[in-house]
Amino acid sequence: MKQELIRNVGIIAHVDHGKTTLVDCLLKQSGMFRDSEVTGTCIMDSNELEKERGITIFSKNAAIEYKGHKINIVDTPGHADFGGEVERILKMVSGVLLLADAVEGPMPQTRFVLKKSLELGLKPIVVINKIDRPARRLEKVVDEVFDLFVDLGANDEQLDFSIIYTSAKQGISRINPEDEDRDITPLLDLILEKVPAHQGDSEGPFQMLVSSIDYDDYVGRIAIGTINRGSIQAKQTYTQINRQGDMESFSISKLYCYQGLSKVESPAAVTGDIIGIAGMKEVEIGETIADSSSPEPLPVIEIDEPTLSIHFSSNTSPFAGREGDLVTSRQVRDRLFRETRSNVSLRVEETDTQDTFKVSGRGELHLTILIETMRREGYEFSVSRPEVLIKDIDGVPHEPEEFVILDIDDSHVGSVMEAMGKRKATMKNMIQGETTARLEFVIPTRGLFGFRSEFLTLTKGTGIINRNFHNFIPHCGEIAQRTHGVLIAMENGNTTGFSLFNLQERGSMFLGPAEEIYTGMIVGTNKKDNDLVVNLCKEKKLSNMRASGSDVNIILTPPIIMSLEQVLGFLNEDELAEITPKSIRLRKKILNESDRKRFGRARNSIPVPVS
Repeated sequence: MKQELIRNVGIIAHVDHGKTTLVDCLLKQSGMFRDSEVTGTCIMDSNELEKERGITIFSKNAAIEYKGHKINIVDTPGHADFGGEVERILKMVSGVLLLADAVEGPMPQTRFVLKKSLELGLKPIVVINKIDRPARRLEKVVDEVFDLFVDLGANDEQLDFSIIYTSAKQGISRINPEDEDRDITPLLDLILEKVPAHQGDSEGPFQMLVSSIDYDDYVGRIAIGTINRGSIQAKQTYTQINRQGDMESFSISKLYCYQGLSKVESPAAVTGDIIGIAGMKEVEIGETIADSSSPEPLPVIEIDEPTLSIHFSSNTSPFAGREGDLVTSRQVRDRLFRETRSNVSLRVEETDTQDTFKVSGRGELHLTILIETMRREGYEFSVSRPEVLIKDIDGVPHEPEEFVILDIDDSHVGSVMEAMGKRKATMKNMIQGETTARLEFVIPTRGLFGFRSEFLTLTKGTGIINRNFHNFIPHCGEIAQRTHGVLIAMENGNTTGFSLFNLQERGSMFLGPAEEIYTGMIVGTNKKDNDLVVNLCKEKKLSNMRASGSDVNIILTPPIIMSLEQVLGFLNEDELAEITPKSIRLRKKILNESDRKRFGRARNSIPVPVS
C-alpha cells in the first residue's frame, strides 16, 4: 500500500473513558469481524489482568481498511503508571484521538497523556464519548478540554482541534451533538481528513525505531515499530543498532503487518506502516533497525524516570515452597531482569544482599501489576514496603508529588479534608455539585501510601479517587502513616474460633478459624498503636458436656481481606508481604519475638548525631 494511504493513530484517555470499547467498535464496524466472531466486549483487552481490572495495561496494535486506506490503531494505557508504554507508543503515530467522558470531562490521566501528545507535536482529535449518559455535560466538557489544552501550552494549531461526539458502546458518532444518530463512519472520515500520513522519505534507506516487543514461540522476539524511512523486504539482511551504538547484521526470518488484531506475513512494507520483524537473537525497545548500507541510529526513546521502589526477595517464611514452583532467588532475578526488556519504565538493581533486588517503577499500580503477573506465573517471593525515590536537585533532596482528584458526597467532605491534611496535602480546588463535591489536591506520594483503604472507609465505599504524578518537590519531612499496631502470631498452628472470638475486642482479624499460621505472621490490626503478640491457636478447655456445646454461640466478625494494593499500603518498614500463587500473607521481617526485641534495642542504642 502506498505511503499516503496509511494513517497511524493512537487513542489516549483517562482510565475507563472508553478507549478500548471504541477500538472494538471500529474493528466491528469496519468489517474486520463478523457478528458471529465477536462475543462480549473489549476485544483489545486480551490480558487476564486487563479483563479483571477493566483497564488497558499493555499497548496493542490493530489495523482496519476504510475507503482504500489502511488505518493502524494503537490502544494505549490510560493510567500514568504505564507512562513508559504511552510515551513510546506515541512515537509510532501521526495523530491521536483524545477521549473525554461526556460527564466526567478531563481527568488526571487525561492531562498526562495529552501533555505527552502535545510535546511530540501531535494535533489531537477530541472525542467526547459516552454521550448516551443522561447526565452528559457536552458544552462544559468541551470548555474544560480547551482550558486543559491552554494550560498545557498547546500551540495555535493544536488549539484549533476538531471535535466529534460518540457513544462507543452504542457504536454511533456525530459531528454535531444534535445530529441524528449515525454509525462510526463520521469518526473514520475525520481520521482520514485530519490525521496526516507519515512524512518520512519513502525513497531513502530503511530505518525503524523499535517501540514495542512481541514474542512468538516459533520465531522468538518480534520487534515492532513504524517505518521511519524507506521500505523493507522479507528474507533480506539488515543491521540492528543497540542503545550503545553497537551494530550487528541479521536476516529477517518473518516480516509482519497488521490486519484486524492479527499479525499477517508480508513480503514487503513501506514508509509509515507499523510492522513486526523477527530474526534477531535479542532485541530491546529503543534500538534501531536500519539498511546495512546506511546504518544510522534514531534518537533513543526517553522515558520518565521511576518514582517508587519495592524490594523483592526470596520467600523465607516457614511456608516457603508450598504453593509456588518458582521460588529461588535466581529464578526471581531472571524474571525481573527479563521484564525490563519490554517494560521500559521499570528499573531492576542488585543489592548488597544476594537474594534481594530493588525494583523501581512509576507508581503503585505499575509495581502491583508486575507482582500480580509473577504470582500468576507460579513465582513465590516477598516484597517490602514501597519507598519513594529521592531526587537530588541543586543539592536539595526532592520527592515525587501527585495531583489527586477526589469525587465524594457532601457529607464526607470534612473527614476527607482532615485526612488529607494529616498527610500534608494542599488543596488546589473544590468544585461543588448538587449533592457531591470534587476536591483537587497536590500531595507527596508518600502521603498516599495506604490512603485508598482509609478513603473508602471515610466515604463508605462511595468515593472515587484519581491520581497522577505531578512534580518533584523538596522533601517535606515526616508524614504520619499507619496509626495502629498489628497482632502477631505467637506460635505455629491453626487458628481456633475460641481464640479469634476472645481477641476480637483487641482489634480486627485478617484470618478466619482453622487457618494455618506461623510464628511472626501478622494476623490482624491492634486497636492501639503498639504491636501485640497473640495466641490464635488456643482451644477452649472442656470440663463437662454442657460447656462443650457452648461454642455454638460464638459469633465471629468476618476477617478483613485486603487487595494487593491495600497490602502494600498497609506495610510498615519492619514488615514484608509474602506473595505466592495462592496467598498473600503479612509477616514481620524478623519472625522470632526475642530477635525482634534484640534488634530494636540495638537500633535504638545507635548514637544520633547532634548538629
